Amino acid sequence: MQATEEVAYKAAVQAAVQDDSRSKAIIVVTAVFLGISLGSVLLRCFVRTRVVRAFGWDDIVMLLAMALNLAFAICGIQGAKYGMGRKLLYFVEYPDNFERALLCWWLGQIFYVITCVLAKVSIIITLLRITVSRLHAWILYAAITLATAVGLVFLLFTIFQCSPVPYFWHQGSTSSHGTCVNKDTLIAIAYLYSVGAAVTDLTIGLLPVALIWNLRMNQRTKFAIIGVLGIGCIASAAVIVRIPFVHSYKDTEFLYNTYQISIWSNVEAGLGITAGCLTTLRPLIRFLRDGSSASRNRTPGSFPLSSNVAQGYRLSRSKHDRPGSHQLWTGSENDEYHGVTTTILGSSHRPNPTSSSEEDLNPKNELPPSGWKVERSVRVSVRDDL
Repeated sequence: MQATEEVAYKAAVQAAVQDDSRSKAIIVVTAVFLGISLGSVLLRCFVRTRVVRAFGWDDIVMLLAMALNLAFAICGIQGAKYGMGRKLLYFVEYPDNFERALLCWWLGQIFYVITCVLAKVSIIITLLRITVSRLHAWILYAAITLATAVGLVFLLFTIFQCSPVPYFWHQGSTSSHGTCVNKDTLIAIAYLYSVGAAVTDLTIGLLPVALIWNLRMNQRTKFAIIGVLGIGCIASAAVIVRIPFVHSYKDTEFLYNTYQISIWSNVEAGLGITAGCLTTLRPLIRFLRDGSSASRNRTPGSFPLSSNVAQGYRLSRSKHDRPGSHQLWTGSENDEYHGVTTTILGSSHRPNPTSSSEEDLNPKNELPPSGWKVERSVRVSVRDDL
């Protein structure tokens, strides 16, 4: 009887060693969403440094989020190689990997929380730039406070859930001594964080509807901008999907049954960064469509008028122009002109240049003494053959 049990035990160990499906799932999902988020950040940096030539605080915060997301991904991939997504019987054959897998899990959750909070902060900074309503601004400030608060609480509980701290990954060792907080408490904190993160994502995903809806622009452009700015709702979906798996924190097969948390945490972080970067990529579409000549001729701090100019800029002056004025015209000298003329008056340097890659959706009526002034006039050509 004892020999039969020993054979069954060895067979179970070998089955656990061979069952790497969950570990592979962690690696694949982590790699995919790391690639997507990294690509979106690189495109964002290209737009902000080469196309619009304006690099702001929202870009810096997003770069920090991407750096931490990279660290999170490394922990996930390396942790999966050590045993994340594996049953306890796997560590009978590889006992040294147990502590390494737990350490990677612990570090990964720390990087995950900070990554998601920073991504939300970056998106909110971008939205605050186009907000004119005080109510909308207060909503965004409340969202950034909520995201930071619940993230900080979850971060501190994750770091200090065991005393001493290293006991979390040494708890499988008979020579290590320490205590950890009740798992139900940790689960409650995880639920609190998940709900707070979902509310924040929904807020920054739906608020753009209110920000853009009353602006004077055609419906197609309006819905396009709302769609791009509202991509934050996608990240909230990953948070919501992750919530039912939080209970696995107290599972005996911790590394095996928390693989869904690892997967959806990577999805949430990757989508959050990608959503925040897509809102800045509209100038890239125009850059690729119209060529790079316009952006090369523009100087840092110049107006991002690429949405209104289809074929680049040409500065022209006529005897009827006022001194110091320039007109933006996209045709050739022999082309017949009709439509709207934009006349810019003032100095050659714009005061207080914006660091936004989005067009100014909130034009101010105030004009600094040495600033720019934009006037619009209409010239219509009449052709005899019409």
